[in-house]
Amino acid sequence: MSKYLVTGGAGFIGSNLVERLVEDGNDVVIVDDLSMGKIENLDCIPKKHITFYKRSITDFGFMSRLLITEKFDYIVLLGAVASVADSVDRPAETHSINQEANINVYETIRKHALRVKKVLFASSAAVYGDDPVLPKKETSNIVPLTPYAIDKFSSERYAIVYGKLYDIPTVCTRFFNVYGPRQNPESPYSGVLSIVQSCLKTGKTFKLFGDGEQTRDFTYIDDVIDALLLLLSTPEAKWDVYNVATGKRTSLNSVIDSFEKATGKELDIVYAEKRKGDIKDSFADVTKLKGLGYMPKYDIESGLKKYLELTVRD
Repeated sequence: MSKYLVTGGAGFIGSNLVERLVEDGNDVVIVDDLSMGKIENLDCIPKKHITFYKRSITDFGFMSRLLITEKFDYIVLLGAVASVADSVDRPAETHSINQEANINVYETIRKHALRVKKVLFASSAAVYGDDPVLPKKETSNIVPLTPYAIDKFSSERYAIVYGKLYDIPTVCTRFFNVYGPRQNPESPYSGVLSIVQSCLKTGKTFKLFGDGEQTRDFTYIDDVIDALLLLLSTPEAKWDVYNVATGKRTSLNSVIDSFEKATGKELDIVYAEKRKGDIKDSFADVTKLKGLGYMPKYDIESGLKKYLELTVRD
């Protein structure tokens, strides 16, 4: 049994990870201010194996004391304001959460010589920006278009350089478009697929920014959790960054069509101008992660099928 810290552990990806960690017999400490996460996401997880703190990761004193006291085996940094648009509106405030809070963790580990088996920082495909070369490899051009993307890339580099300089086993992921149960469609930060699903379920109008031909590498949550566990448990996966995706691209229009066929409902769509900072096309090269043994189990059809089966129970 190992002890994990998961920041943002009441969020979409975080709660799914915590659930799997507990199923595997681990104890997990969660830090989440619930600005994006929901405490209900943890309802299905046995309480004796989790400790929850409703605190901000920008409470640097609290975070440092927690790290020193608990002596975690593994640390997973998922806590963030996961919104490109929000970072454009509030760049200084989101910078404190999306970069400075992570540096505080690295620095506490360094200063107090904390022995951890792995620190994983969750970055984003947003770092690639609108460079037209596809698919996106970990060595592709980095063209951050927003404060969100700048903070993610900078936190990656801090993790990797701190790791090498001070012998801290760090690793970074670049998530592409993750979807699945517990993604909150009411949140302005939510993934587009959860919003489509909610609009079909409730009959609400879906606002589509652009023409719908933008493509993404939509990745089902179970594949993402498999990738995280693989990177956490593989000693040679350190001081490096890995794309986490399927390696395939799908247009938003195609996904909407699949949703409509699966539900037998037609989505009411209103079109709007493309948003500032939005990227036209994106999909990943996942050769590097596959080299560690990763193999995504879900394509868009099977992922949507499972997603709908699970959410229809809600």
